[in-house]
Amino acid sequence: MASRHLSRSIAMQTLYEWDFSGQKGDISSLAEKNIKEFGPGLEDVNKDFIRTLVTGVLRHRTSIDQIIVKAAPEWPLDQITMVDRNVLRLGLFELLYGNKEEVPPKVAINEAIELAKNFSGESSGKFVNGVLGTVFRELET
Repeated sequence: MASRHLSRSIAMQTLYEWDFSGQKGDISSLAEKNIKEFGPGLEDVNKDFIRTLVTGVLRHRTSIDQIIVKAAPEWPLDQITMVDRNVLRLGLFELLYGNKEEVPPKVAINEAIELAKNFSGESSGKFVNGVLGTVFRELET
């Protein structure tokens, strides 16, 4: 697994764990625990990438969640599976707030789709693609 993809996987697992626990606890500690457990050989740059993703999603969570609600009006946020919700948060963070030169929008979308397929299911990949694709098209106009 490529280092960036593994980093996104660890970030998603951290966000999921934090969400599952009722959004309680120190997410930075969760991230460090997950880095040690799932990414023992990662270079510091990839560990920093995980931290950036996790803290960035939390910093912008309110606006990201509002975008999810707007882009998927038939799916109330609390009815979206926890995995899909956190994959969307991660993908939208990269799409909206990430470094576009480092991670082009289409790469951010494709990575989110792969996370959804790996951690949730095939239909989740389509759902994530639909939501992120809608947001991306709106950004282009």
